[in-house]
Amino acid sequence: MDTFILLTNQSQGRDRIFRATQYACAFVKYLLRNKSARKELLKKLQALESNMSSGRKLFRLGNTVSSIQAARRATQLSDPVLRFCLTVANLNRALYFICDNVLWARNVGLVRDLDKERWSFNASRLYFLSLVVNLTRDAYVIAQIMVQKTRDRQYQQKVHQHLHEQQDVACVIIPELDAFFFLVYESLKTHPQVVLDTLKNVCDLFIPMDRLGIYPTNAGLVGFCGLLSSLLGILSALKPALRMKP
Repeated sequence: MDTFILLTNQSQGRDRIFRATQYACAFVKYLLRNKSARKELLKKLQALESNMSSGRKLFRLGNTVSSIQAARRATQLSDPVLRFCLTVANLNRALYFICDNVLWARNVGLVRDLDKERWSFNASRLYFLSLVVNLTRDAYVIAQIMVQKTRDRQYQQKVHQHLHEQQDVACVIIPELDAFFFLVYESLKTHPQVVLDTLKNVCDLFIPMDRLGIYPTNAGLVGFCGLLSSLLGILSALKPALRMKP
């Protein structure tokens, strides 16, 4: 209970709970879409999903400034790849939040003459670019971990032992491929925060890809991916050790 209270006291924690609820509603709606006896429940789920979306937009009114500050901090990183990826990702997020804030103002009636579809499309595009750059950063971090692991003598002994124990399998599967997957497993086993961040970004990627028509899916998959990424985000908020740094 104390952990839950700590989570809800954080603005990001509240946003992630709202997000998880929103996408859970979308996913359940898709599962019940052909159930004629569930029309009343579907209406309630639709209303709850809409309320959660509006609540999240209100929570995120200050996120533009936070993203700009994060981009500013990223410019001070010594690693050029991380500096580029994190700066670009946070700037894209800042622009995405600006679009999101304008759409919120349009929905509550503060702005009238606005092309809602165009702003929504631009928001999705910026969100997509931010996720692509974040995944590039994840791939770079994974590659660095793997390079460091290959230089470890203890790991080299493990590889030799693994291939020796799996000789029958290695005869069928290319030994180099088997060694590569073993390297990936050994590298990520001790870096759960990298795995968590990568999975979260991959799940999130399906949302803008569907909206932009890059990879059209359905409301069920979008809802499931959104729910899963939200739960992973909640986990990282509850366990600071699972957050990617920088």
